[in-house]
Amino acid sequence: MPSDSSPRNWFADGGLAYARFRPAYPPQLAAFLASVAPDTRLAVDVGCGNGQLACLLARHFNRVVGIDPSADQIANALQGENLSYRCAPAEKLPVADSSASLIVAAQAAHWFDLPVFHGEVRRVGKPGAVLALIGYGVLKLEHLLDSRFHRFYRDEIGPYWPPQRKLVDSAYATMAFPFEELSAPPFHIQQEWNLSEFLGYLSTWSAVRGAREAGREDVLQTFARDVSGIWGDPDTKRPIVWPVNMRIGKR
Repeated sequence: MPSDSSPRNWFADGGLAYARFRPAYPPQLAAFLASVAPDTRLAVDVGCGNGQLACLLARHFNRVVGIDPSADQIANALQGENLSYRCAPAEKLPVADSSASLIVAAQAAHWFDLPVFHGEVRRVGKPGAVLALIGYGVLKLEHLLDSRFHRFYRDEIGPYWPPQRKLVDSAYATMAFPFEELSAPPFHIQQEWNLSEFLGYLSTWSAVRGAREAGREDVLQTFARDVSGIWGDPDTKRPIVWPVNMRIGKR
């Protein structure tokens, strides 16, 4: 437990924490996506955020275009020699007809107008182009921490998630996907985080913002106190694992 007398508000800086604490996709994921695309000329990352996955794809594709509706995300995106960004919605992609070999949406497709987006995929994708809708599932911690976390996720913070969160939790299985589906090997995101990093990540959740706006700071601080007691030394690094979920298919 921290030794100072005033309890720290771990959830105070969610906006500032976003880029720092979002889990990074494994490099093997980008290599797999390149291996199933018809060629490696152009990959398009829709809803690219700060460009985490786009940067990994740039190791395998001649050109990668990251697209996001947020000008702030684009302004602060990671840079690369064969990587460029455009500010635009998923429903109106600034990409030439029949030009993309791979279209990906990582932790973003649940926000799209899917029928319109699917039409854009058909327009910009070349014959045989691959579409991959990617997300990461609920994280897993060590035993006692995991039990307390899942109670927080399911019962305490659960009511503050937007309805779209159910699509992520179901691994996009309930979403319409009018493409020839492919199978994918299992992937996982793995981190070793201390207590500050773990709670910093939680502070990026829309549900945490929702709870704070609803005046339920008590829910957040009770969880932070409980998990701090289980964690022990806040500087101790502990393993955290997220399953990577994917719907993947051909145009």
